[in-house]
Amino acid sequence: MKNVSPVKMLVLSVLLVGAMMVSACSNDSNSANDSNSATQNNAPSNNAAPPADTSDSGNNVPADNGQSGNTGNSGNAGNTGSAANGGSDTSNAPADQADSSSVKQIKAMLELAKSGKAAGIPFAADKGLIDDVEKDWGKSDKTDFAGQGMYATYAKKHAVIGFNKGSQIFDVRSDAPELQQLTLKQIEAALGKAAKVTKNGTDTIYAYEANKTFELRFILSADTGKVDHISVYAPADAVNNMAG
Repeated sequence: MKNVSPVKMLVLSVLLVGAMMVSACSNDSNSANDSNSATQNNAPSNNAAPPADTSDSGNNVPADNGQSGNTGNSGNAGNTGSAANGGSDTSNAPADQADSSSVKQIKAMLELAKSGKAAGIPFAADKGLIDDVEKDWGKSDKTDFAGQGMYATYAKKHAVIGFNKGSQIFDVRSDAPELQQLTLKQIEAALGKAAKVTKNGTDTIYAYEANKTFELRFILSADTGKVDHISVYAPADAVNNMAG
C-alpha cells in the first residue's frame, strides 16, 4: 500500500473488526435459525409419535372393547350353552322341586286315606257318623241325595261328607285350593296308573286303592285339566243300612 495515514489505518481496522463482528453475529443467527429449524423440523417428528401412540392406543381400545364384547357374548353364549345343557337342570329346578313336592303331597294323601281321612277334615269314612260332623261343624250349607246316599256340603271347610241312611260316613271329599293345582301327570308320577278310571259327566275319576277298605279318588275337571276335588271312599259302606 502507498503511504496511508495512521488515521485511515485506524478507521480501516475498526471497519474490519466491525465487519468481522457482523459476520460472526450473522453466523450465530444463522446457526440459531438452523437450530430452530432443526428443532421445528424435529418437532413434528416428536409430535408425530404421540398421535401414533394415540392411534395405536385408540386402535387397541376398540380392539379390547371388541374383544371384551366378544368375550361378553361368549360368556352369554356360555350361559346359553349351560342353560341348554347343564343349565337346563337349573332352569328346570323349580319345576323339579314342584314335582317333588307334589309327589310327597300325593303320597301323603294316599297314606292318610288308609285311615279313611282327607287332609284338613277330622272325620273318617267307615268309622265316623254325620251326627259327629254336625256336633262339631253345625248344620251343613245344604244336603243333597246322590248315588247311594246323602251328601252334606260345608263350603267354608272345603268339604263334602257323604253318609248313608244309617248316618255312617262312607265318602269324605275335599276341594281345598291346593288340591286344585294338581294334574294327572303329577298324580301318575306319584302313584302310577289308576286302578280304575270312570266318567261322571265331563269329569274323569281316577281311583287308587288305599287298602281293602278305602279308595283314594281324584276327580279331574275337563274344563281345567286339573283336580276338582278328591274323595276318600269306602265302597262297602255306600249302602242303605236301613233297608230291610
